[in-house]
Amino acid sequence: MAGIYVHIPFCRSKCIYCDFYSIAARGMEADYVDALVAECRMRRSELANEPVSTLYIGGGTPSLLSPSLMQRLVTGIAQAVCLDDVEEFTVEVNPDDVSAPYISALHALGVNRVSMGVQSFIDDELRAINRRHTASQAIEAVAAIRQAGISNISLDLIYGLPGQSLASWQVSLSRAIALRVPHLSCYNLSYEEGTRLYRMRQAGTITECPDDDCIAMYDLLCHTLSRNGYEHYEVSNFALPAMHSRHNSSYWSGDIYLGLGAAAHSFNGIATRSFNIADARRYIAAISSGCLACERETATLHEQYDEYVMIHLRTSRGISEAEVLRLFGQPFLDHLNREARPFIARNLLTHAAGAYRLTHAAVMLSDSIIRSLML
Repeated sequence: MAGIYVHIPFCRSKCIYCDFYSIAARGMEADYVDALVAECRMRRSELANEPVSTLYIGGGTPSLLSPSLMQRLVTGIAQAVCLDDVEEFTVEVNPDDVSAPYISALHALGVNRVSMGVQSFIDDELRAINRRHTASQAIEAVAAIRQAGISNISLDLIYGLPGQSLASWQVSLSRAIALRVPHLSCYNLSYEEGTRLYRMRQAGTITECPDDDCIAMYDLLCHTLSRNGYEHYEVSNFALPAMHSRHNSSYWSGDIYLGLGAAAHSFNGIATRSFNIADARRYIAAISSGCLACERETATLHEQYDEYVMIHLRTSRGISEAEVLRLFGQPFLDHLNREARPFIARNLLTHAAGAYRLTHAAVMLSDSIIRSLML
């Protein structure tokens, strides 16, 4: 099976923490959609005749595309590749873009899953990170999505925000749970170089949430969602039974995926990745002239092992010894077993049923553990 990711880079305003490629549209939406469809036609052979099981339109802010442009995009992709086997069709939206007619239009195109960036249910926290919506708009948007016939809804939340308290984080979690959406993606705020948030910290205009507070928020997150029936299937992702993100899970399983649009990534399922240029105007110009807008690289066996460790240790499935042996050979397995021992002794890794997994106590240290297990 294979997946398709479509990147819509347009935003009305930039959130202070965001390091994804995004820009103001400035009237290029139609040309960009036409380039996406053309790129899909040019690169459909990269799907290797695998049935497309997931389609994900992300951003940026895909909900800035008008219904007519969204229809033009989906129809064009469907003419280039067969979408008959798509089980999960996700579109990302912002709460303030949601209306009953808009979501109904998406549903009519075959969208059966909506991912919405809420980040917080506290209005002061939303204003602090330059979000355009309010908590009440987010709650109303969930109702509108359901009323339009889409029940598979995922919400994004962030903890560790400047000024956020354990009590306010509990409010956000309680409000999300009360909505009973089937999927939650919950991220620890990161200060990425180049973002406004990073510059504000450097200038001393904001204070980073203390590590101990972030750990307490993560503990509260895990315990609260577990008590309410959510399965913790990846470090930042929680789902009601059988409601995990099939598209994101395919990344972690090493499936083929084709990324369309400026800054999108693709993977051939073996060792080759491609990266589209992160410039919408140059992307449109290249595709319009019949040229691809990507660079390719093929990973060495060592690099493939490192990526396997990085991806799989973040999931509830963990790192399989049998898979490491089959994919990379005995020397790699020996390295893994040797480097894992100290973390088992410190109760940061478990080793059971032929797999290594992070313990709950290790999640906030996962990056350093992953680096230690790499070559």
